Amino acid sequence: MDHAPGQRQFANLEAYRVYYQGKLKMSDQAPADFSARRIRDSEKHAGPHRAAISQFCRANDIVLASHDDATLGHVDEAIAQGIDVAEFPTTVEAARASHGAGMAVLMGAPNVVRGSSHSGNVSARRLAEHGLLDILSSDYIPFSLLQAAFSLGDSVDSITLPHAVRLVSKHPAEAASLHDRGEIAPGKRADLVRVRVQDAVPIVRTVWREGNRVI
Repeated sequence: MDHAPGQRQFANLEAYRVYYQGKLKMSDQAPADFSARRIRDSEKHAGPHRAAISQFCRANDIVLASHDDATLGHVDEAIAQGIDVAEFPTTVEAARASHGAGMAVLMGAPNVVRGSSHSGNVSARRLAEHGLLDILSSDYIPFSLLQAAFSLGDSVDSITLPHAVRLVSKHPAEAASLHDRGEIAPGKRADLVRVRVQDAVPIVRTVWREGNRVI
């Protein structure tokens, strides 16, 4: 994961400046100094840290995700490091290469709900249209998982509701090697959510955890 200016998610330097200047409430001069420091840190640390983390995860059987792959070179690096999940690829090219290499392509549910990436990268809906979307994550907004599952079928013709629900249940469980959950089947955990859709908004009505009602 490298959020330095000019890298991956923020290949567009102007998008980087606008995002962080607004988020951190910087003066007009501060973004230049901030960006220069982040670039120096990235050049010094990103490569060695990435190699060390991937080596540790492989040695300890930990599922590892790449982050914001944008180019075929990024995907080749992920393949070489034994990465299993391509989290938030920023281009169709990277998503297609990752999918073709057997990685599960993960995108943020908020991206689906709003219809686009907040930083100007590829839309999750577009990847779904190309058959390149395997998993949706909450990406800091937990309720977006339900919203995305129900809205994706309406916005992408090739996606049915059961298919969309698997993106937030079965597929992520499989990618994380959590084989005791993720689907309604004998022997599974029986984690269930009953939902009612009202005015196109899914509303949680009942929740069961391991077969026991909690809400």
